[in-house]
Amino acid sequence: MNRLEGKVALISGAARGIGAETARRMASAGAAVVIGDLLADRAQEIAQQISKAGGKAMALSLDVTMEDWNRLVAINMTGVWLGTKVCAPALAESGKASPHGSAIVNLASIAGIVGSQLDPLYSMTKGGVTLFTKSTALSFGRKGWRIRVNSIHPGVIETDMGAQTFASRARQSGSNDVEAARGVALKQHPIGRLGVAEDIALGIVFLASDEAGFMTGSGMVVDGGVTAQ
Repeated sequence: MNRLEGKVALISGAARGIGAETARRMASAGAAVVIGDLLADRAQEIAQQISKAGGKAMALSLDVTMEDWNRLVAINMTGVWLGTKVCAPALAESGKASPHGSAIVNLASIAGIVGSQLDPLYSMTKGGVTLFTKSTALSFGRKGWRIRVNSIHPGVIETDMGAQTFASRARQSGSNDVEAARGVALKQHPIGRLGVAEDIALGIVFLASDEAGFMTGSGMVVDGGVTAQ
């Protein structure tokens, strides 16, 4: 039985490797496949191979990179990676003389723990920070480097960025009522208020201090109870 009969599949990066084989398999299962790739000529070859084998396929030139996406990744992920890469040797050296080692605290988000209904791309980048934190903590431990790595996960905070969040939510709801969007966010916080910058700064101070000396690879959630629901 053709499990994908009547379905259309767009497969990015399908001009070679896993993508190409997936296209072949999906076509043989009954799907009409669209081969998307920057390698336009190669994508066309794969489409022709599938068609000659009795499948349905077409090719198109596909560039999955976007300017806005690159900016988001640069801020939320690349900066974290570069900061870690540049600072790690010095932190490893200074960690030798500290009772609890050196510390890195990465700013993530509750959107890096649970999905965001309104901004999945932001969730994607902050999810990357969450797992990068855990992975670097394990990597440093394996190397014998005394560097603790933890992340902090704020909820909605009353900052300029928080205000932009309310404006974005208002636009997406179609009302453009920023105060109404703020009110909705407030109701989502069991603690009864939105966070302020100090709430997060105090958490960062704790994670950076020797008081958190037995914590590494952890994520501290400071969200007024949002993710407890």
